[in-house]
Amino acid sequence: MESVRKIFQVGYGPSSSHTIGPTKAGMIFKERNKDADKFKVDLYGSIALTGKGHLTDKALFRVFGEDLEIKFDFDTHYDYNPNGLKFYAYKDGKLIDQWLIFSIGGGELKELGEEHAIDYKKVYDETTFDDILKYCHENNLTLIEYIFKHEDQDILDFAKQILKAMFDSVERGRNKEGKLSAQNKLFVKRKSKDYYERYKKSGDFDVLVMSNALAVAEENAEGGTVVTAPTCGSSGVMPGVLKAYYDTKRFTLDEIAKGLLVAGLVGNLIKTNGSISGAEVGCQGEIGSACSMTAAAVLQLFGASNDIIEYGAEIALEHHLGLTCDPVLGYVLIPCIERNAIAALRAIDAAKYAHLSDGTHYITFDMAVKSMTETGKDLKDEYKETGIGGLAKHIK
Repeated sequence: MESVRKIFQVGYGPSSSHTIGPTKAGMIFKERNKDADKFKVDLYGSIALTGKGHLTDKALFRVFGEDLEIKFDFDTHYDYNPNGLKFYAYKDGKLIDQWLIFSIGGGELKELGEEHAIDYKKVYDETTFDDILKYCHENNLTLIEYIFKHEDQDILDFAKQILKAMFDSVERGRNKEGKLSAQNKLFVKRKSKDYYERYKKSGDFDVLVMSNALAVAEENAEGGTVVTAPTCGSSGVMPGVLKAYYDTKRFTLDEIAKGLLVAGLVGNLIKTNGSISGAEVGCQGEIGSACSMTAAAVLQLFGASNDIIEYGAEIALEHHLGLTCDPVLGYVLIPCIERNAIAALRAIDAAKYAHLSDGTHYITFDMAVKSMTETGKDLKDEYKETGIGGLAKHIK
């Protein structure tokens, strides 16, 4: 399994699969065709259906310039993955290169037929939570000790850098108000600043969590800089919780950084054995995964045992099974922003529930990931980031 570093990427919102992935692909294609004087790109499947609302075109214009020709092809679909892009490079009117690539979630790219499995440098031999728990038991390690044993020596510094990027996105979003200007068909008002003012009056920790999560989700919706945790669409959940714990001085930055790393391990397990892409498995793979990761982080902060952390991560994922990805008008606004705030609170609830228990449970985390993957395959395409089913079909 790959390094936990790979689950956290800093980039432009509002979607890791629709903006970060295409941006990365565009930069690769442009670099390998330095002599080209014209570029075109076709967008397929989910990335065509919701590309406008997810600002895919703007992300690609940033790479190629405003003269890029973009075709939103609503008729071409690939069973391999719903987020397909095909780039074309021209020189003196002649086609000199073309490239079909898929943005599979979390900013990752794959070519047609390529194995979906992780192909980065292997850091962990264990690829399931059960195997990790067994290894830790046999070697008398906590999960964070297990991570430190396998990662580079500067992994804690990396985690602090990621936390800074997360916290910066909270601060930016929490200080803005008014309509989300990037969206021109829905009047969605920013709420984070108002919620934060309410927190300062009440001191209610839950309100602070919601304010933080909303701040990041609102920044993401407008195409601002966020951290995938594990995706852009779910990027508000973890910062919502971790910054609240930090701001109220309950934990040090080092302690929170360790929680982030344990969360990254959980996210990697979901990514390796399931999916974090809303276009593949629905929002259970995005918000569900983010909630699971955050619950694990909270339990690490609480000083919970390995078994309790696994239980909390399982609870958070299990109770998001079947959650559809149904963005209204294709924007990462409704219900996406609210889901970040609610899932942040649910992550804390899942952590508390697990921490109060003796750890006994029948459904393991690995079972929950497998069930999520199977459920995602069974979901109709309308419920997987196409913007044509679920809540999305009721607002035109």
